[in-house]
Amino acid sequence: MKLVGMLDSPYVRRVAISLELYGVAFEHQSLSVFSTFDDFSRINPVVKAPTLVLDDGTVLMDSGLILEYLEALAPADKKLLPQQAVALARDLQVIGLALAACEKTVQIVYEHHLRPAEKLHQPWIDRVTGQLLAAYSLLETLVAERDSDTPLNQASLTVAVAWSFTQLKIADVVKADAFPHLQRHAARAEQHSAFHKYPTE
Repeated sequence: MKLVGMLDSPYVRRVAISLELYGVAFEHQSLSVFSTFDDFSRINPVVKAPTLVLDDGTVLMDSGLILEYLEALAPADKKLLPQQAVALARDLQVIGLALAACEKTVQIVYEHHLRPAEKLHQPWIDRVTGQLLAAYSLLETLVAERDSDTPLNQASLTVAVAWSFTQLKIADVVKADAFPHLQRHAARAEQHSAFHKYPTE
């Protein structure tokens, strides 16, 4: 398998760390959807990161769909999602909030770095920022309720990847001191060998 995309994307990093935890061998090709657009387009004409190229040449994209496929392949002792419905719903709630936080962080970064300053629309930025803070406020409560000693699973790793990404990109918007449980959770996760192996670029 080949994972295409840069680790500064939380979606790419999420898949890379998951592949490591699943024990799936893969090659990582660090291509940018911006600076290496043409090279990326030759692998996936849609130029969407992450892209996973399977051994038979099948091209998968979108971190959620890629991980759905990998979870289906994983043996029982390697699965990263609960098999029981109630526990699965709880983890999917957490994952949904973490992915929403990633999406809103990306939107804020793009607004400030890709749109000309005279085109910025402050009401839109305020709305997205409110959504971002709402997602992290809910996650702060949910993370505080969980056992910090449990092994990494899809919910806990996605939260950690999301938080680290937001803190890297817009720490001035989401103050770490206001979310102590998330800060501790991510700090613990970042010590894991899989996180060390695939750090944010």
